[in-house]
Amino acid sequence: MRMYAFIGCALALLLCNAGCSATGGDIVKVVSVSSEKGSLPGLKDADLAKVQQIRQSAAGGAGDADVLRRVLAGKIRSITVAEYMRLYPEAVGSGTRDYIVGGGDVLAVKVYEEPDLSRDAVRVSADGYLSFPLISRLRVEGLSTAEIGELISRKFSEGQYLLNAHVAVVVTEYNSKQFMVLGAVASPGSYPLTAHERILNAISKAGGIKETGAGKRAKIVRMQNAGTAQEKQIVIDVDLQGILRGTDQYANLQLRDKDTLFIPTAESFYIIGQVNKPGPYPLIDRELTLVEGIGIAGGFTNIAARNSTRIIRTENGQEKVLEVRVDDITKAGKKIRDVIIQPNDIIIVPESFF
Repeated sequence: MRMYAFIGCALALLLCNAGCSATGGDIVKVVSVSSEKGSLPGLKDADLAKVQQIRQSAAGGAGDADVLRRVLAGKIRSITVAEYMRLYPEAVGSGTRDYIVGGGDVLAVKVYEEPDLSRDAVRVSADGYLSFPLISRLRVEGLSTAEIGELISRKFSEGQYLLNAHVAVVVTEYNSKQFMVLGAVASPGSYPLTAHERILNAISKAGGIKETGAGKRAKIVRMQNAGTAQEKQIVIDVDLQGILRGTDQYANLQLRDKDTLFIPTAESFYIIGQVNKPGPYPLIDRELTLVEGIGIAGGFTNIAARNSTRIIRTENGQEKVLEVRVDDITKAGKKIRDVIIQPNDIIIVPESFF
């Protein structure tokens, strides 16, 4: 969403009575922004500078939408988790499947009947082979660890080295498959894909969610039927907040090789002026109200012009200011008249002159 590109001094007439208590009129008054020059009476220089800084930061930064566009490299419709499961039913049971070994993985092979044959670190070559005592090279790429154990046991038997051997194989280093995490995580980048890797595991590997918070939904960019004539890219839309809160584990999908997990930054609102904790705040709950937002910011200071609170907002390209008499909402019990905060709102609480 495009932030506010209007001139930093355009609100002079709108805030000329910012320090005075309102004694009548509407609880919420909406005024379109004029282009007249002036200052912002009732606000300190530091607050004025902060408004301008917020505008410049929002106008100059590359948003999450730009990052996602680069990931997609095209326009692809997102599908829900339920749609994904319906369109690709084979994915339903994929969470219980064994890890499929590839080139670069390192395996530990234990032969129970002959401990001297066991090896702690057997690397799979780039072309998918491993070398093992008595049986030379075996192609193991595309096999599960259980299948590799059975293959080694069978080769022992065919060579008359060891009959009915019990062989266990585990992956000690995952190197053949990768996934990528982008967006609002501490350490975005590529990571090795391990067995049963899910969204929560991936977020943890990437250092967790940034302090700025994450949006309500995430996306998995996935290649289906890679290397075939049916190859295509799909985008799965998942309930990120439901996963993080533990209320929607159905959406905690298992990742696949070459997946990109995109974690959007939480949309924010900004509150400056006479509150105890001014600054930006993540807007995860889209139903957050002005009174609740002020509470999150520590409440009003004792010199706040509570009934002169302003919200600077852009809707459908139109810049406007909402003048809100907050005391008339809280003291008169008119919660229904409270204002829902929108992404990128700038809330200004001026100082009372009396």
